[in-house]
Amino acid sequence: MSGSQLWAVDVYGRGFSLWAAGGRWRRVADLLLELKRVTGSQHCCWGIGCDHQVYLHVYPSQVPIRHQEKTYENQRWNPVDGYTDTLLPTDRWQWTDESGLNPQPLHSFVLPSANWEWEGDWYVDDESCGRESSETGGWEYAVDFPATFTKEKKWNSCVRRRRWLRYRRYKALGSWAKVPLDRARPPPEPFTDISCGGWDMSDSPEKHIYLWAVSQQGKLWFRTGIRQQNPEGTCWEPIQVPQEVAQVSAGPKDLLWVVLWDGQLLARTGINKDCPKGSSWELVQPPNQKGAVHVAVGLTVVWAVTKDNKVWFRRGVNSHNPTGSGWISIGGEMLMLSMGPNDQVWGVGSDDRTVYFRHGVTATEVTGRSWVAVSAQLDGSASTNHSSVHVQSDASVFAGEVTTPSQGSVLGCDDTDIPKPRVPKITSDSFISALVSDRSAPAHDPPSVAHPSVPEDNQMKSQESDSSVLSPSSLSDGSETPWSNVDLEEMKGSVPSSTRSSVATYPIELQHNTVVQEELPPWAWVTGGGCDISSSSHVDLFNISGATQLKQSSLTHPQPLPQPHVVLSITEGTYLKLLMCDSVRVTRGCMCWWRDWTPHQWEDVSVTLEQVTGAGAQTGDVLYLYYTHDQEKKYVYAVIKEVTALVPVFRDSLYTMAVYTPERTKQRCPILLATPSQQDFNTWLSLLNESCCASRGLGEHPSKQAMWAVTCKGDVMVHEPSPSLEAPAQYLPCEHMFWRQVPAHLLCVESNSLGVVWGIAHDHTAWVYTGGSRGPSAQGKHAPCSISDVRSVYIYENQRWNPMTGYTDKGLPTDRYMWSDASGLRECTKDNTRPPSPQWTWVSDWAVDFGVPGGTDKEGWQLVHIFISLTGPWQKVPPIALTDVTVLPCLAQCSLEQVPVWAISEKGDVLCRLGVTTNNPSGNSWLHVGTDQPFKSICIGGGHQVWAIARDGAVFYRGSVSAHNPAGECWYHIPSPPKQTLRQVSVGRTSVYAVDENSNLWYRQGLTPSYPQGSAWELISSNVCKVSVGPLDQVWIIADKVPGYPSESSGTVCHRLGVKPMQPKGLSWDFGIGVNIVPTYHHHHHHLHHALLHFPVCCSLHPSCSPCPVPFQTNVTIYF
Repeated sequence: MSGSQLWAVDVYGRGFSLWAAGGRWRRVADLLLELKRVTGSQHCCWGIGCDHQVYLHVYPSQVPIRHQEKTYENQRWNPVDGYTDTLLPTDRWQWTDESGLNPQPLHSFVLPSANWEWEGDWYVDDESCGRESSETGGWEYAVDFPATFTKEKKWNSCVRRRRWLRYRRYKALGSWAKVPLDRARPPPEPFTDISCGGWDMSDSPEKHIYLWAVSQQGKLWFRTGIRQQNPEGTCWEPIQVPQEVAQVSAGPKDLLWVVLWDGQLLARTGINKDCPKGSSWELVQPPNQKGAVHVAVGLTVVWAVTKDNKVWFRRGVNSHNPTGSGWISIGGEMLMLSMGPNDQVWGVGSDDRTVYFRHGVTATEVTGRSWVAVSAQLDGSASTNHSSVHVQSDASVFAGEVTTPSQGSVLGCDDTDIPKPRVPKITSDSFISALVSDRSAPAHDPPSVAHPSVPEDNQMKSQESDSSVLSPSSLSDGSETPWSNVDLEEMKGSVPSSTRSSVATYPIELQHNTVVQEELPPWAWVTGGGCDISSSSHVDLFNISGATQLKQSSLTHPQPLPQPHVVLSITEGTYLKLLMCDSVRVTRGCMCWWRDWTPHQWEDVSVTLEQVTGAGAQTGDVLYLYYTHDQEKKYVYAVIKEVTALVPVFRDSLYTMAVYTPERTKQRCPILLATPSQQDFNTWLSLLNESCCASRGLGEHPSKQAMWAVTCKGDVMVHEPSPSLEAPAQYLPCEHMFWRQVPAHLLCVESNSLGVVWGIAHDHTAWVYTGGSRGPSAQGKHAPCSISDVRSVYIYENQRWNPMTGYTDKGLPTDRYMWSDASGLRECTKDNTRPPSPQWTWVSDWAVDFGVPGGTDKEGWQLVHIFISLTGPWQKVPPIALTDVTVLPCLAQCSLEQVPVWAISEKGDVLCRLGVTTNNPSGNSWLHVGTDQPFKSICIGGGHQVWAIARDGAVFYRGSVSAHNPAGECWYHIPSPPKQTLRQVSVGRTSVYAVDENSNLWYRQGLTPSYPQGSAWELISSNVCKVSVGPLDQVWIIADKVPGYPSESSGTVCHRLGVKPMQPKGLSWDFGIGVNIVPTYHHHHHHLHHALLHFPVCCSLHPSCSPCPVPFQTNVTIYF
């Protein structure tokens, strides 16, 4: 029957099998058979013998393997003899195949090999199970050849045929049988390597196995015709390869890799169920300069071994991308590797020739965590009364010892001088001849011999030999518990004894009856293709759980155990090194991807996030999207380190995220991924955010120097600047800046380099961020709380008057939509207008807004209120409603008793917050600052410079503001730019910038310590929505238009380049994130804007009714 079976070959050519459910290594029944390589599946195992011939072992089954042979007997009618086998010269042969094109007489059928036998003689297939039919005799009638045959005999039926059947049965089940040479074909060159795979390529019940082999001359061969009813296959066909092949490995599906003689690798492309041989090759560079010597292919993974015995894992391998994307180093020194049906990994250690299993490999943890030695003993050991310990025959096959990846031998300790047995080296052509001379026992000796012989000069004396992990140590006293301290890595240099004695131990139950066990041979090859070990059975089989718990207390003198156990140990230093090894974690799922070329539409894709940990990770985490276009498998990917923002949007009734990269930002075309389920969307968004932050080493909370931003939807975004953000030599372009989301929804946000962050919600409630606080405010009452916000959504109802009916919703073809946004360019009805993001919910019905400036009648604005509630580290600051807030910018190294915070209330009053510190960012109370009129914008800069703008556009400067006089003394009026009304101001250390109502950016000239009001305004740029100046006079804006993209609305972050003490106005703009998506399939525009700026930015929301993402506008803090 089919089973989960592991096959291995030792260095003497002896073959062994091991059941995964438990047991011992059992030698093959044919003791004269000597194998070099084996490759297995769940139904059979193939091997190459020392005679370079191919051998096949089909697992026993209750269902016999029967193959049907068939041929057709043809006859023609004539008036004299009736139906006879005398045919016309133009007719087909008397015995042919079904088509009649090939002759097939009965005597031409012969058994393909001695592994088959006939089941009875030929019989007519007349639907009578081999019995002669008295009615039709199995004949089918037709007018002539070829024609459609029927069971009915008609007056014009001149020809007839019937089918003869004979079955042959495969009789070599459960034994190794030589695969015969191809009939009528010259035999291929002697084989040196073999690999089978492809059985999961098709979903059909009958699994096809595809066999590949490598000959001595480096040629690649493919075995055709292998089916469940024909396990031997039909013939060998050569496959063209650009260079000589040394080794081949086929996966269970459509992956095939080969190793070339020069150490390079080739991946086969175009393999599918209709073309199992593939179409072309792609060159893959080896992991290091030494070159590859072995490769192992699984379902979606590829492992390799280089000539220095190092183990490597290939990233990004998939049927859409068979070549993968890069190598990472996996701890371990192996001779070879083999893959199981579920991508489990088996290997042979390079030093000790032990069979190892990669523990912890799952569908998510594709590289596993550690190597575990397979400690099953050889079958046939004799029982004895000696006090040695033997593992129970039906106990777990695999011991729990976990070895360090970099050490093959698990026997070596620095304080021992025990010689190692000599392990003969293997050559690719012939290694048995070199080994037979070293063997004192003949090849036909049964495996029950106590110990295989080795040359005397290399023998280890039994009384001196240390216990192996494969051979539990003998009890020094029958009443004591046996202990075996196994160092998993030879410690280099002097190691403190306390380190060696600090171990993790765990027991494995033993049988009370002890036997003398045979020493395991050094292994040369292993195949796990037929050994199906699921992730749920790992703990039961390998008993690893105890190995991951290190005890700090000394275990030098353990307490006696209640019953015999074998205790395996791990030193602390060894285990720490094991944790530092590279590993790959894979998360897979299905999402919808917006294809940004014609035809623009959503495509179902398979999404894979590949996360790498360890010092050897070069590229880091990668997000892959696999799709099929025109029946061709393709993929796109994004390196997580290059992702600059993950923006949640709502589109086509799908929960969508926009993935930005520097290249996608330049193209103004982010990757759009969507899910119909909000739960799936939140899971993927959280996972990708965590991956982005981990790849950049970002903590849970933003740092004090973080740049804060608010989008037009109210999402709060944060960027962690590097110390060299403003350094010309290491300048980070704006499109490379990474923005992550912080739980909150605000209208504007302000911060400084001391970690004081204030924000204002759409309902004008003031909030203070407590996540970065170091004092008591970070705990207790300032723990994460519920953040609520309410905002209004406006749409316009438009009507046209006509003489017959008056005002109606029947407009002209050139008119705007009857329900639209404020611009009239986008259709926004009551039904298709949605909240800006999935977090918002409606809290009221639509109502007419009669508060429009200038008045309105009942046909006017329509508005509705929406509500949002989130949980985050924010503290509410009651009770005054605010419209603007500003925090004193300062350098990170400065120390202030109190941090000046100014604000403007909803009524236009100017307020100064007292008692604000880093430990108490919310402060204690408000101090009212008198004004002659209501204000709308305020900003405090370096040196306590306070500038403000009144609602009528007048500009003011507050004099005499200092740490001892936080409210200052009086307001000084500053003339506005000619014929311009300013709406927002931003102050740095020595620079003051302002934006007017026409989106022009102005710079204040002539600022000096003695005359801080300046002398005149200078125009810098146009198309500016907001401006923010940092403590070092850095200038950032939100651009209203971007060169080259005239259709874009406001929302692009820009940084002023060339700002220096002698050039405070800078030279040019660097455009960053903030893009516009305009689908070509729609008749109107839908925008996605991402604007990031420091100072409070007030932006009205006009929600898009379209299926595209909604606009982004923000306030950004630029203090670092």
